[in-house]
Amino acid sequence: MKPINKISSVMTPLDRKNVDTDQIISKEFLKRIERTGFGKYLFHHWRFNPDGTTVEDFVLNDQRFNGSEILVAQENFGCGSSREHAPWAIQDYGFNVVIAPSFADIFYNNCVKNGILPIRLLSHEVEELIKKGKHEEYKLEVNLEQQTVLGQDGTRLEFEIDPYWKEMLLKGWDEIELTFQHESQITAYEERMQQA
Repeated sequence: MKPINKISSVMTPLDRKNVDTDQIISKEFLKRIERTGFGKYLFHHWRFNPDGTTVEDFVLNDQRFNGSEILVAQENFGCGSSREHAPWAIQDYGFNVVIAPSFADIFYNNCVKNGILPIRLLSHEVEELIKKGKHEEYKLEVNLEQQTVLGQDGTRLEFEIDPYWKEMLLKGWDEIELTFQHESQITAYEERMQQA
């Protein structure tokens, strides 16, 4: 995984509550065995009509948000099933940060384990960001080290994150890479067990 520290990007305002994982990545796209290639299916049934044409007023189809790395949504983001494909699709599309007032627990954990920074802000703070993002290309700078979200107009918001997840994201480690940080102790333990 790549380390996350500072991310500066125009934010994408997804003004929806209770976005479930089946909307993030619908079940018919779960047949792939790789972790990549899911981005093109992100929010598929919101982005496209049944005939394959684009839904013009859906936020991801707005050219202003092309290349955005920061998704801002309403409460209870990632509810529904525990499919890990949901954060894979979000990341493969290009988002490295998701901001919402609340997340489903399993989705939140799947995000940090896959190198996405989920940020919980207060509901009124998220409402304000979404309102600004709808009216202009609103740029944010997310600083994980300082645990801040800075708006282009000087807005400064702070967020909490578990120190364990913070370190993992800052260093770009997954749980396997974390285990390798203790390789010498593991080897010494195995040698002691063989001698016992």
